[in-house]
Amino acid sequence: MQRKVIIFSSLLLGVAIIFAFFYQSSEPFAVNGTGNPTSEKDTQTVLSDKKWLLTFTKEFKQDSIKEDESIYVTDKDGNRVEANLDVSKDFVTVSPPEGGYDPSKGPYELHISGEIESVDGKTLGKQKSIKFTAMKQLPTVTSKKELNSLFSARLEQMKQERGESKSLFGFGREESTTGSDDSASSGAADADMATSESESSGSSAGHSETNVQVQGVDEADIVKTDGDFIYQATDQKLKITKAEPVDEMTVLTELRYKDFNPHQLFLDGNQLVVIGHYWDEKMMYGETKSSEGDMIMPMYEATKAIIYDITDRSNPVVQKTVTMEGFYVSSRKIDNHVYLITNKYADFWTLEEHPEADLRPRVSDTQGEEEGDLKGVPYEDIRYFPDSTEDNFMTIATLDLNQLQEDASITTYVGSGNQIYMSKENLYVAVPNYGYGPHWANNESTEIYKFAVNGTTVEFQANGAIPGHLLNQFSMDEYKGHFRVAATKGQAWDEKSPSSNHLFILDEGMNVLSSVEDLARGERIYSVRFMQDKAYVVTFKEVDPLFVFDLSNPADPKVLGELKIPGFSNYLHPYDENHLIGFGYDTKLEKDQWGTRVMTNGVKISLFDVSDPTNPLEKHTEIIGGQSTHSPLNHDHKALLFNKDKDIFAFPITKYDENQKDGSYRLNFEGAMVYGIDPEKGFTLHTKITHQKENTLYEDWENMVQRILYIDDHLYTVTPKEVKATKITW
Repeated sequence: MQRKVIIFSSLLLGVAIIFAFFYQSSEPFAVNGTGNPTSEKDTQTVLSDKKWLLTFTKEFKQDSIKEDESIYVTDKDGNRVEANLDVSKDFVTVSPPEGGYDPSKGPYELHISGEIESVDGKTLGKQKSIKFTAMKQLPTVTSKKELNSLFSARLEQMKQERGESKSLFGFGREESTTGSDDSASSGAADADMATSESESSGSSAGHSETNVQVQGVDEADIVKTDGDFIYQATDQKLKITKAEPVDEMTVLTELRYKDFNPHQLFLDGNQLVVIGHYWDEKMMYGETKSSEGDMIMPMYEATKAIIYDITDRSNPVVQKTVTMEGFYVSSRKIDNHVYLITNKYADFWTLEEHPEADLRPRVSDTQGEEEGDLKGVPYEDIRYFPDSTEDNFMTIATLDLNQLQEDASITTYVGSGNQIYMSKENLYVAVPNYGYGPHWANNESTEIYKFAVNGTTVEFQANGAIPGHLLNQFSMDEYKGHFRVAATKGQAWDEKSPSSNHLFILDEGMNVLSSVEDLARGERIYSVRFMQDKAYVVTFKEVDPLFVFDLSNPADPKVLGELKIPGFSNYLHPYDENHLIGFGYDTKLEKDQWGTRVMTNGVKISLFDVSDPTNPLEKHTEIIGGQSTHSPLNHDHKALLFNKDKDIFAFPITKYDENQKDGSYRLNFEGAMVYGIDPEKGFTLHTKITHQKENTLYEDWENMVQRILYIDDHLYTVTPKEVKATKITW
């Protein structure tokens, strides 16, 4: 038996060696252009101010790109167009002529020479080209025929790609095409930023507020308070608790839902917006026909927003109900306007058997509690991002809480994004574009679409592109008319083509104005925080470099300092202008027969002194628990309660300690930890609050602390089961 195991293991090792040899020898050098992937014979539609971002699967020789020879654009008559070429280490940007591409002179063609070389001497092979037409505005879908034709073309393209990828080594450089077969699927802002970011989860009033990214732009959360009542969405219920006075705290309202699971709330005076997942069994199964005989797709996912009048907290009254087919992406609230964003996958594979299927997302807008009929978004309200490789519908609904008798303003876009950043004036949507084939990660890029926001009006303004992918909403920021974004290109685990990290500054037209590139090779971004004319970026693989950027001159950003320490920060929060709080994990390196592994070793809080940006220091640290210790704050910034004046840095946590006898980890504590922070003394644990029973072996979900609030001189810990008040005594 042992002999058979040895023989089998040897065979597996031999196969792995052969696979690795062929994989490395067949690694292609290919180029990908931002845009919906098409074959060379197809023509793309782009906006007239399109900036082509060409990414490569390998680092290329910059001197192999000859001016006016290697990359250039021609119009329909074959005449050269005065496009601007910007060659960087990892990518090439082709910007349009002044005023953009003239739609009447298309179709155009972007030519890429096959003589462009990688650093290891490979070339692209034959010349590549992208044919495209230009439009001044985002194209609008005007009919079912046009929408279904759009997805039918995508279906054919995916079938072609699937056929070409059947061979494991079928991605050689001769087969790669650009754009392509190698692809898959201002003053008010200054005022906001001038306010102290350290109060972002506190309030000058007598109660805390949700920890948000941008002052004046509220974010929905599972718990809200107005200083008198606590509103909570949990376990398919809405609960309203009377919080004051503490000795008379009681649950006034508990609404249970049948086909609705609330998980996000907005509070605006005497109005409460409850957002959650909605399902309708009648529409989830089977195929139905409309009156015209067309197939209507089953509804798999929907998002509902219910607006309540809570003048009487013990008797909330439904004012309006908006239902949108698709899963919840994000939402924001500015003054009395709520912006709700959903994504719906377009099940276009159905077109093979049902070419007349209605793929549109459906919406319903009704007054009061009555359920309205879900109807498809009008075709004239559907636009599409011509550059996107995403096959989803993104729907943006805007509600005016002061004018609920008016229908919500709804616009839908084909080609959705999953990362959202919003200032008081603009909404930014990040749309990923993925490469195709081996080392696809080095071909990835991100399109960013900018929308001007004014009340219920959300209008497309411009778009730009950067190489790489974003971590989360904190990767983006707007300041003094400029858009700043940090991205990772490639994957940290890919040692053959190491990842790299970049920071870009874009102007109001979403053109890349400047950048700092190629930071921390082989690592990826773990957290980002923009603070006025500074930026702080944490990357990680085995140690945690904290980079400090000077962005005071948007045309010339610089790295001022770098700090390398064990562990990493998932989240960065400003303490004051000279100090930054990092929240993440401590780490340790373990060696075994497979090599060196990085293991998390407890939650870590750091206080960074950035008073000298050229020499950032980790001034104080606090490590909580051992392996398996975790906190919602590691992935959700809204789990933090911070108020500098009250000396509160509080968060939920589940703490595990190591058993020295057998090396196992056992539950030590679950609940809220409340720290004080002093730049000189460091971290002080003020108190620990738990709702769990004594000597419990495992945390009980119903008693797990989800949020910590303060009202006047009490902390309130909120679990799915109850709310507890604790006197602030420090």
